[in-house]
Amino acid sequence: MFESTWTLPLMIFAAELCVVTLGTLRIIFVSRGNRFLAPALGFFEVSTWLFAIGQVMSNLTNVPCFLAFAFGFSAGNYLGILIEKKLAMGLAMVRVFAPGDAVPLANALRERNFGVTSVEGQGACGKVEVVLTIVKRRQLNEVIELVETLHPGAFYSVDDLQTASAGIFPLHRPQPAVAGMVQDFGKSARRKAGHEKTAVSA
Repeated sequence: MFESTWTLPLMIFAAELCVVTLGTLRIIFVSRGNRFLAPALGFFEVSTWLFAIGQVMSNLTNVPCFLAFAFGFSAGNYLGILIEKKLAMGLAMVRVFAPGDAVPLANALRERNFGVTSVEGQGACGKVEVVLTIVKRRQLNEVIELVETLHPGAFYSVDDLQTASAGIFPLHRPQPAVAGMVQDFGKSARRKAGHEKTAVSA
């Protein structure tokens, strides 16, 4: 069926590469509670795996097929993790343990519309200020760069977060027309409240 000696091993390598890549992504999405994307990836993963394992079982004496299957499995793990990092889906919690004053860091995060909670703590070397923020993973590099710039010696940790009930995240700035509408609405609301207050006083 396959004329070239290396055609079948290459096909098995490509199939197993896709299988393990999809499997790695599926496991990551399952751990994050993605109920729709994970089953879809599972369907394509199993379909491709049936082709790959079928060709290997039909050519048990073909050593290049075994090697292609093994290399495809190894490369698929690496590729799956790489793709998941590029997608940067989900949320992450950043904890910063800053010695001394962490107010500039907290203010800088708030200026960029990140939600920030800060508490005082006691570390091994003295008092520290703990800064907590939940960010979207695609914004994680921006936050880490800010931490390393304002507190280069601070210890920080990053954890994946599956679910958050509410939060403050950076949004796109409103367009001038929209911003004008919001300001006009605010002015009219204040004027209305002032008239009502005057009427009550009278």
